[in-house]
Amino acid sequence: MRLICHMLILFFAFTFVSCGGGEKKKEKIKIQAKETKTTIDTNVAKLVISGNDMMKFDKNELRVKAGQKVKLTLRHTGKIEVNVMGHNVVILNTGVDVNAFAAKAAVSKASDYIPQDALNEIVAYTGLIGGGQITSVEFDAPSTGTYDFICSFPGHVALMKGKFIVE
Repeated sequence: MRLICHMLILFFAFTFVSCGGGEKKKEKIKIQAKETKTTIDTNVAKLVISGNDMMKFDKNELRVKAGQKVKLTLRHTGKIEVNVMGHNVVILNTGVDVNAFAAKAAVSKASDYIPQDALNEIVAYTGLIGGGQITSVEFDAPSTGTYDFICSFPGHVALMKGKFIVE
């Protein structure tokens, strides 16, 4: 008996719910898309290089075109702090002795290992960062040639170096 009562209650409930009262008005919603123009500067070379706690860059060669705008991003993929395992990228002018520059940089702690009396020897450089950090620098690529790049943190030049090639 209970089963029949429950079934009747369900039947009337469904009948009552399904009997909508009247016609519903359908509203049209008009969505206007705002037109935006995105301009991408194809003349910007976006370079990304990573350094780790093993004193290694993931790239030993970077290429750009002469006169091209360059955005160089350095990512420190390690975990060790800047005081112990700091990294930067320093692109040196052609003809600069890498080891002599690195020796000057090693005693330039106050300026994050960028010797202030040797700025004329540098094309561009990033900030000094520690594990998990990211830094970038933007500059115009110099004239055609091959330039050395290094990490100027003391002792890192032995393993962290490469060629910046301008075509």
